[in-house]
Amino acid sequence: MRVCVIGTGYVGLVTGVCLAHVGHHVICVDNNEEKVKLMKLGQSPIFEPGLSELMQSSTSSGCLEFSTDIGYGVETADILFIAVGTPSLPTGESDTRYVEAVAKGIGSHLVKGYKVIVNKSTVPIGSGDWVRLLVLDGIAERKKSSLENLDVNFDIVSNPEFLREGSAIYDTFNPDRIVIGSNSSKAIEMMQELYQPIIERKYSENSQLAAVPVVLTDLNSAEMIKYAANAFLATKISFINEVANICDRVGADVTQVAQGIGLDSRIGSKFLQAGIGWGGSCFAKDVSALIHTANDYGYDSELLKSAVSINHRQRLIVIEKLQYELKILKGKIIGILGLTFKPDTDDMRDAPALNIIEQLNRLGAKLKAYDPIVSQSGLSHAITGVTIESDAQRLADGCDALVLVTDWQEFLKLDYADMAKSMNQPLIIDGRNFLDPKKLESAGFRYVGVGR
Repeated sequence: MRVCVIGTGYVGLVTGVCLAHVGHHVICVDNNEEKVKLMKLGQSPIFEPGLSELMQSSTSSGCLEFSTDIGYGVETADILFIAVGTPSLPTGESDTRYVEAVAKGIGSHLVKGYKVIVNKSTVPIGSGDWVRLLVLDGIAERKKSSLENLDVNFDIVSNPEFLREGSAIYDTFNPDRIVIGSNSSKAIEMMQELYQPIIERKYSENSQLAAVPVVLTDLNSAEMIKYAANAFLATKISFINEVANICDRVGADVTQVAQGIGLDSRIGSKFLQAGIGWGGSCFAKDVSALIHTANDYGYDSELLKSAVSINHRQRLIVIEKLQYELKILKGKIIGILGLTFKPDTDDMRDAPALNIIEQLNRLGAKLKAYDPIVSQSGLSHAITGVTIESDAQRLADGCDALVLVTDWQEFLKLDYADMAKSMNQPLIIDGRNFLDPKKLESAGFRYVGVGR
């Protein structure tokens, strides 16, 4: 099928590359000329394991191309994905100006024939009808300045993404479900055809697996599924962190508690890892947007507000633990292990490390940090109040404490015995309950976890 993906941020680029890899002809459109030049050279503007390799192979096969010309993409493709960002405004609602610009742009370039316009961006509930009106506005503007008979026909689909940064390629090819929201049977049929190669690929790799569930809904329900999924996962993390804080006070171990409750099939073990809370752009943005939507319709979402409040407080739990262990932090040297909001990504958006750094600077500590990606990239210039070290050994040298913030696999393999010898005080605060306490203690560290 012929596909156009408008917006090459995290969701758009991964979606476009993966659809091209399974044989569709994909045009990825972005208005950033430098970014498009970079992608044409086979270089990904974001770090995601395996993405650059898929980009290069799909470009070489002729299935993937990049352009700044939205008109070319709209005229060429049968299915048009809107995949631009919808960041949070200070009020908590989503900033949909980029979606609006793209929808009008699509309308201004539609030609004769049928198109399926797909909301891949996470948009406020009810945006399907809104996008339809914007496309019609774009068509109307074109009619004013054109003598053409614009006999255009299109339908709107909501097709939310459920990708985890760092595992986005795997998630695309191994989806838990595919959600397609539309009132058009023709559009739904085309979307099912689009995803059939991915469904067949997953089944062919493991014939024991059940078929990928394709959830067919109306537009509003598809949009709500995305928000509800992220809100639930965020709430689940906040719940186990609340339990961890109680465990700290009563002498229980939250890792054992999580294992015990996670074996209950009604609960499940995923997202029960206590620590310093969730970060990144998606959870914060989507939970805030759902709270704002609820307010718009006269409902006070107390549970979701509490989940957000607990998460904000949880980020500073390591500060409390440092103060308990070191007392006065002014003049102390603290090393931060990990800066990105999660491993296997270069994403620093809403990273807990930034809040921790801000608070430790306020308390007068001297900070150093090491991150496998940030330390080797140009991202470090945007982080103030901390010295970025090139490796973990240099980070530990002269420190009064280390704080593990991001659970990179690399951190399991560090020579902690050597690191302990180079520190003023061999103390480590494990903000992710990621490390083995016994191994750290045998290496000479005082180990402090969360809820342990």
